[in-house]
Amino acid sequence: MNKIMSWQQLLSATRLKGRSRHALDDVGRSPFHKDHDRVVFSGSFRRMGRKTQVHPFAENDHIHSRLTHSLEVGCVGRSLGMMVAELLQDDLPLSISAADLGVIVQSACLAHDIGNPPFGHAGEYAIRDWFLQAQKQGRLTGLTEAQKADLVTFEGNAQGFRMVTQVEYNQFAGGMRLTYATLGTFLKYPWTAGHADRSGKFSCYQTELPLLQEAAHGLGLIQLEDQRWCRHPLVYLVEAADDLCYALLDLEDGLEMEILRYHEVEQILLQIVGGEPIGYSALSGASNRRRIAALRGAAMERVVAAVSEQFVLHQEELLSGSFDHDLIDACEPDIAQGVAEAKRLAEERIFNHPRKAKLEIGAYTTLGVLLESFCGAVEELDQLSHGQSLEQLSFKHKRVLSLIGENIPGPEWNRYEAYRRVLDFIGGMTDNYAVDLAQEMGGRLNG
Repeated sequence: MNKIMSWQQLLSATRLKGRSRHALDDVGRSPFHKDHDRVVFSGSFRRMGRKTQVHPFAENDHIHSRLTHSLEVGCVGRSLGMMVAELLQDDLPLSISAADLGVIVQSACLAHDIGNPPFGHAGEYAIRDWFLQAQKQGRLTGLTEAQKADLVTFEGNAQGFRMVTQVEYNQFAGGMRLTYATLGTFLKYPWTAGHADRSGKFSCYQTELPLLQEAAHGLGLIQLEDQRWCRHPLVYLVEAADDLCYALLDLEDGLEMEILRYHEVEQILLQIVGGEPIGYSALSGASNRRRIAALRGAAMERVVAAVSEQFVLHQEELLSGSFDHDLIDACEPDIAQGVAEAKRLAEERIFNHPRKAKLEIGAYTTLGVLLESFCGAVEELDQLSHGQSLEQLSFKHKRVLSLIGENIPGPEWNRYEAYRRVLDFIGGMTDNYAVDLAQEMGGRLNG
């Protein structure tokens, strides 16, 4: 591959739907800082405060939600972006400051989980499985193969791209209208479901393909195949920030829930730090929470510096789209192995904990009730003859669809588009709201 992307284009301040930089962007904040504010003030960002990160319905206030996780990832991402900008200052456009690059990465980090459904990854699997069963029952007849793939491999990353480009603010007219630079940094998997890997990762449904094409063209991303582009280089910083936070902070959550023991977590953090940090021995009489926080801070500081160095070392590969592994994996062995060990411990001991498994089974039931109700209404809607209105629906399904509010699908819509609106509604729910609504639909009436 001999094409090279340019920082001038990759850091474009042009907004989605071809909107150029507005004069008001210059008053006190850059267009990239405006992106940050649009993410933070959105309803979908706020709702992450009641969405599962790892542990559904945790009663301990120290356990992470999607919101606290995203805020922490944003902090790490901002540090990575600013450090990289300082190291690459001679290669970047003169108009781009370290603060600009930092906030571009921070905004993408804040939004990286904005499309995740209730109950975290368990929610993703529940939605996928429901549509797989619906496909076997012939309920997806009439949809294209690409549309079916979008549903049976429902993906929080693709739903997130839909949220920021379609659902929030300017509905179906550019959404948040973020800059190309922030959108590109947000797009962890700039391809459609047909190019998803074994894990099912992709960042764009068929409905948003024209928007992906616009952003990719505006950024100068290298097109690898039809409906597939190479990643924006800054995506690797978002990914590193996310990996670091969930690897280390999942361990803290495991300690809070008494799933892990202190010395297990301490040993991993000491490996990443490269030995005891200055002042750590003075905390021997402090609480485990304070001691782990001190180690975690030192570990993050070392990894941020190491990842930034690796980004600069691999700049040519990143700009040519040929870099094909994680920046953390490219760091010194004690860092890479320490983070990998943290992930392994979390997967073996935290993700498979019996309490978590029981709650995730409950998530399947909850989302199954909601999907059956709302998709059943969509299917009846699809059966209406030309010219008929929603009034011809059964009373139950009229009431079900009315809950969607202003985004209710119309009788003239095709079934795929109507399913997408249903998934916007269900995917945007908090854990608590999803449970309450499913129980009420199942017959529980509040006085």
